[in-house]
Amino acid sequence: MELIEQLVGSLGVQEEQAKGGAGLLFQLAKDKLGDSEFAQVADCVPGMSSLLQAAPAEESGGGMMGALGGLATAALGEKASGLGSLLSLAGGFSKLDLSSDMIGQFLPIVLTYVQSQGGDGVKGLLEQVLK
Repeated sequence: MELIEQLVGSLGVQEEQAKGGAGLLFQLAKDKLGDSEFAQVADCVPGMSSLLQAAPAEESGGGMMGALGGLATAALGEKASGLGSLLSLAGGFSKLDLSSDMIGQFLPIVLTYVQSQGGDGVKGLLEQVLK
């Protein structure tokens, strides 16, 4: 998978970490986008189902980072929904032995890859739920 090779090469992460991290980002997009919108993203990413399966399962309640994300959204309203979503990713990245600041390093690589495969429209769909 070209995306995984880019993540491994650019970030120095292991292949399983790259798959899991990308899977977490795409799982968040799947949760936030409608089925038809997510299908546009999925069509641009070969092996999407295996990436989604590689994402660590979220604990019930989402763990501490999920709770922080929920608090941020509750306190700041819709403005913080993106922040809350990214905070909830931190727990998954932690399960992959990746620090939460790796989320910000994965994002531009994933967005650029999706843009190269599906164009600006598909990148925009993903961007609206991940930033």
